[in-house]
Amino acid sequence: MITDKILILDFGSQYTQLIARRVRELNVYCEIHPYNHLPELDPSIKGVIFSGSPFSVRDEDAPEIPFEAIQALNVPILGVCYGAQWIAHNTGGNVEASVHREYGRAILEVKEPNNLLLSNMSPTSQVWMSHGDTIKTIGPDVKIIASTVDVEIAAFQIGEKDIYCIQFHPEVTHSEEGKLLLSNFVRKICKCDDSWTPENFVLETVAELKEKLGDDEVILGLSGGVDSSVAAILLHKAIGPKLKCIFIDNGLLRKGEFEQVLDTFRPLGLNIDGVNASQEFYDALEGITEPEQKRKAIGKVFIDVFQREAHHFEGAKWLAQGTIYPDVIESVSVKGPSATIKSHHNVGGLPEDMHLKVVEPLRNLFKDEVRNVGRAMDMPSHILDRHPFPGPGLGIRILGDITPEKVHMLQEADHIYMGLLEKHNLYDQIWQAGTIFLPIQSVGVMGDERTYENVVALRAVNSFDGMTADWFHLPYDVLAEISNTIINRVKGINRVVYDISSKPPATIEWE
Repeated sequence: MITDKILILDFGSQYTQLIARRVRELNVYCEIHPYNHLPELDPSIKGVIFSGSPFSVRDEDAPEIPFEAIQALNVPILGVCYGAQWIAHNTGGNVEASVHREYGRAILEVKEPNNLLLSNMSPTSQVWMSHGDTIKTIGPDVKIIASTVDVEIAAFQIGEKDIYCIQFHPEVTHSEEGKLLLSNFVRKICKCDDSWTPENFVLETVAELKEKLGDDEVILGLSGGVDSSVAAILLHKAIGPKLKCIFIDNGLLRKGEFEQVLDTFRPLGLNIDGVNASQEFYDALEGITEPEQKRKAIGKVFIDVFQREAHHFEGAKWLAQGTIYPDVIESVSVKGPSATIKSHHNVGGLPEDMHLKVVEPLRNLFKDEVRNVGRAMDMPSHILDRHPFPGPGLGIRILGDITPEKVHMLQEADHIYMGLLEKHNLYDQIWQAGTIFLPIQSVGVMGDERTYENVVALRAVNSFDGMTADWFHLPYDVLAEISNTIINRVKGINRVVYDISSKPPATIEWE
């Protein structure tokens, strides 16, 4: 049972998830909720963090914080960026548009080294600014505790209250001592315990699943990815053979993946049925080129096939899914007002005639937390260290319409790419890599003949949690080997390019 938690109020910042990640790294549980939809306030909340926002406190429709309700909790508060500006604006300060937009690195100078929020921080350290407004003046009984060259009121505290505000982002890696600052807030000021560990999560979740599911049978759509695999093992620990796994081959998997997944999980004792439904997916995708339509088509066929196969388990009362926290946040605004980026195949309602309740044991975990939970259960590393792979599979790595011929070419090219990354000991250094089939053809010369064939793009990035990513600097000789091997061995491809875009502004997947 979770005893202590931090509540994060989201005002639409794309950095909100990073705040949550940093807090959880401190083994302290936290939840993200929209500023205008507070959860039931309870004694387990030991502190509240107000996130940043794309809005300005000077806007007529600026998000309003139920400040009195939060203060009534009598717990410490940390305002970050917009949160800091809103608190300043509503406690007698003045917030104005910056003369020059303050974005990027800055040097923070600690003015009050004995302040608990800044405890053990260096006299000067790099922080990351990202705001268009600046706090120009502060109200009475407010003290400045840190400044930068351009921002005098970079951090402040309201009197002797445990209300702290900062105009920079401690959650991003560019803020060198940001994690220390958050640790000071969470541990020294909020006095949270640090029991949010993978081992405790496993014990508590298995116990909760046993109580929740009882003797009921559960069906799980296993994909072979990290999330559904960890969910499967958790459920298997809780209910054993009452878990029935269905693995559907949608024709959009990597080369040989269908057989590999079955061979991996059957020895672990899982009840798993493999279903080849490739042609049904190809038929549904015929002529569709728009990414969201492809996702929805794939999702619909998956549900249709899954529903058909699930009838073989008439006693099942639950559907288990490997939904994780970013799936929920990015799909709909249920955890905050930040913009929807894409839809996820495993988030949303089920057909009413399935008559199944949903169980999502990983719903509140981030990707790296899922891996840590898997390690706590001694799951094989080749499952846990597998690169993230999109639910719609190669369907969103083929730009334009999808045909079995294109899928075959991409599978072969991607198989070569992954194999050579492993050969050169690069696979485990990369967070995610994949091959994209582009909707263009290019002129080439192979032997003495002119060719007019297809182009694939290679993608490899490093990331901590998928929210931001930097392109991976593959050695030129490895790139050359990958390109030459693909072109020589995969008929129909005569050009290979490498994507050197970072996120943001680009996303990791192309669609």
